[in-house]
Amino acid sequence: MSLEVNALADQLRGVLKTELRTYWPEIKEYAKTESAKLAQTLVMIETLRTVGKLSDQQAELHLQIQKNAMRSVLLTVEGLGLLAVEHAINAALGLVKDQVNAAVGFALL
Repeated sequence: MSLEVNALADQLRGVLKTELRTYWPEIKEYAKTESAKLAQTLVMIETLRTVGKLSDQQAELHLQIQKNAMRSVLLTVEGLGLLAVEHAINAALGLVKDQVNAAVGFALL
């Protein structure tokens, strides 16, 4: 199974919009950019795993780095709390969990 950046980004952004709807006008552009970055990271992980250049631990580290960056960016919006951001990110990743895990060949998400 091959992941596609734009499709993944759209799915991730859709969940963020639903989960953070109260703040959507303020975070829309951030969510668009950060969803694309997270999707790009997931596709990169898939690509590197496919050619044997990335271990499970390295893949997990790349994912954590991008999740931390996304969390930090979203937390810049006044009033948006850590629990809400964590929940939204986890919900977004939960939506794409099966397709990503199948693509990378192990339980990354």
